[in-house]
Amino acid sequence: MIEPLRKYAELIVRVGVNLQPGQPLVIGFGSRQVYPDQVPFARLLAQAAYDAGASYVHIDWGDEWWLRETVKRADLAILRQRAKWQVEWVERLAEMGAAYIAMPASDPALFAGIPRDRVEQAERAVREAFRPFDNERTSDKYRWTLASAPTQAWADAVHPELPREERFEALWRDILQASRATGEDPIADWEQHIANLKRRAAWLNGLKIHALHYRAPGTDLTIELAEGHYFEAAGHPDVQGLRFVANIPTEEVFTAPKKTGVNGTVTSTMPLNHGGSLIEGIRLRFENGRIVEYSAQKGEEALKAIIEADEGSHYLGEVALVPVDSPIAQMNRIFYNTLFDENASCHLAIGRAYPLIEGGHQLAHEDWEAHGLNDSLMHVDFMIGSPHLDIDAVLQDGRTVPIFRGGRWASEV
Repeated sequence: MIEPLRKYAELIVRVGVNLQPGQPLVIGFGSRQVYPDQVPFARLLAQAAYDAGASYVHIDWGDEWWLRETVKRADLAILRQRAKWQVEWVERLAEMGAAYIAMPASDPALFAGIPRDRVEQAERAVREAFRPFDNERTSDKYRWTLASAPTQAWADAVHPELPREERFEALWRDILQASRATGEDPIADWEQHIANLKRRAAWLNGLKIHALHYRAPGTDLTIELAEGHYFEAAGHPDVQGLRFVANIPTEEVFTAPKKTGVNGTVTSTMPLNHGGSLIEGIRLRFENGRIVEYSAQKGEEALKAIIEADEGSHYLGEVALVPVDSPIAQMNRIFYNTLFDENASCHLAIGRAYPLIEGGHQLAHEDWEAHGLNDSLMHVDFMIGSPHLDIDAVLQDGRTVPIFRGGRWASEV
């Protein structure tokens, strides 16, 4: 399988972060460090980066066994200080113009049995330390991408039907298929894929949408979009005008909701693996943008920790559209990993927005709210798509246009 993995690594380096000659690269940052099972692929990424002319490749190694035991038993004040040291190095590399790759692959049961307050303290320590960096990253000051490689624990969760010795390679096959990396020329395939997503985003932008109305079992939700919003898709530029792809895979077109413009009820359709805790059956009710009621069939304490993290985590930050006939959805598999599951389903994000309004990337964070954008420590996607989902757009001129019917695009573009 080594040659397909080399092509996948080259895709991530050349299309994902669009690494330039002489540019440093960071692999792993924040809570998304590189785990032992990912070491061979991290080395392929480093090799691809040096082949592309990288001046330096930094790999931030981690270990989930160590993380679990540390969250369970350590002095968390020291963990908080460690996060500050980590971000200092990451920010120094940012000053040198680094690009960033993370490989999310957490064990869905990593923190099972550990008191929730300790998990929350550990997660907050990393989020707070990395918040200034993440604010600049999500404002596209740096080129970055999320792309993954298996761990055994993750493979065990995705493929319990297989003998354990077959699960890891099976998950690798899934990742390559989902990431459109199985063809003769994945880079050329991605250029076509990006063009297709851009065409869909342009169609949505041309409609001049005021609000989206979602209807499905357990869902009746209206989301006003931020004034001056635009729909984005894979392959947008950083502040220097160099294109990058923030997620590999990606099947979505997405935009920014108006912070105070969300009303109604929404129910999730897929499990959410958040920071080593599994949450299922999410139900949220909104009034004037704010979550005023929430529940979950499983993992409600973890959901509470997300929503009660700060004031901004009571609001939405992203609206993303993905049809149920996307290639990942057609795989008919739950990955227990948001990078993949969100690209099989329409989804919403609790917390921080991407500033997808005209001039948004130049806005100071303290000015976001005045422009309808939400800010928070959190940005947590949860999936709401299904073959029963209908979405209508209410246009700025008052007309209504069907966007989704039965979980699929209502019109060809």
